[in-house]
Amino acid sequence: MRVLVAMSGGVDSSVTAALLKRAGYDVVGLTMKTWSYESVELVHKKKTGCCNLDDINDARSVAVSHDFPHYVLDLREEFGQTVIDQFVEAYLAGRTPNPCILCNTYIKWEALLRRARQLGCHRIATGHYARIGYENGRYFIRRAKDLSKDQSYVLWGLSQEVLAETLFPLGDKLKVETRMLAAEWGLLRVAEKKDSYEICFIPEGDYRAFLRKRVPERIAALEGGPILHVDGRVVGTHVGYPFYTIGQRRNLPALGTPHYVVEIHPETNTIVVGPESYLKKRTLYIVEPTWHKYPSLPYEGYPVTVKIRHMDPGHTGYLYSAEGGGLAVEFDEGVKAITPGQAAVAYEGDAIVAGGWVK
Repeated sequence: MRVLVAMSGGVDSSVTAALLKRAGYDVVGLTMKTWSYESVELVHKKKTGCCNLDDINDARSVAVSHDFPHYVLDLREEFGQTVIDQFVEAYLAGRTPNPCILCNTYIKWEALLRRARQLGCHRIATGHYARIGYENGRYFIRRAKDLSKDQSYVLWGLSQEVLAETLFPLGDKLKVETRMLAAEWGLLRVAEKKDSYEICFIPEGDYRAFLRKRVPERIAALEGGPILHVDGRVVGTHVGYPFYTIGQRRNLPALGTPHYVVEIHPETNTIVVGPESYLKKRTLYIVEPTWHKYPSLPYEGYPVTVKIRHMDPGHTGYLYSAEGGGLAVEFDEGVKAITPGQAAVAYEGDAIVAGGWVK
């Protein structure tokens, strides 16, 4: 069986490719170039993330050492139009986006499947820490064995067609095992390579500087809007609502006790602050859901555990239908800092039931 492996140049995708090759698969490696680091003025001496020349060379060295072909696919135009433009527009709409999920859902897997078919590959594989289950004619994402590295949350957008052709060889491994295998197999360039947790096109982590450079006039026009207290008082002015997110405490006026951003209103260029108690909500609305374990909601009030961000431990609640094909979640207890633009993923045990965008 021929498998196309997405290779970022990191230890996980490198071990994935080597593991499949050693298991007898006909492996083809593919590195997707989504961003030109050389064009980013924000990057100085340190280049992190993925897609830079060092990472491409690291991926190629693994391919050479294990005797399989390696290609580089230029996706900068598609990535810019789909991920970066939506990232910017989300902040300008008062939301906090998750570009990695957008990339996985609309760029990487689509590009992988298209190229896999061109190269005669039967499956695609990545180095994500997740597993794929199959019951009653449906594929679904499951949590990884290594819960500290579990990446199921960012994969909820993958369709049934995609899941049917995808392999996650590291889903049943611990991260420490992956690094040990890399060292054992002589993949020394990647064995101790640090994991990247940054947005690939913002390698220094400063999304505010990125927005100022990307859309300077639109950002400048938003400076000086009012900061309202939940009691209606004007307590200060902000530097632009795209630079704030729900739950943020930094860069707010001193009000004697801790206050947080609890609402963002782009239509009036206003942010609202209040005590921590105002951050807790019992209801969450999800739009554009993707169903995994079931084709639709099994019944109203279906019990689930819902994660509202990647490192969130999850919160128990119940799923209900909502208007426009969306979903509502009623939590057992108030959940802190539910953030529009992020993803909400509902689990049944270790299996994803459905995921979608927080409205």
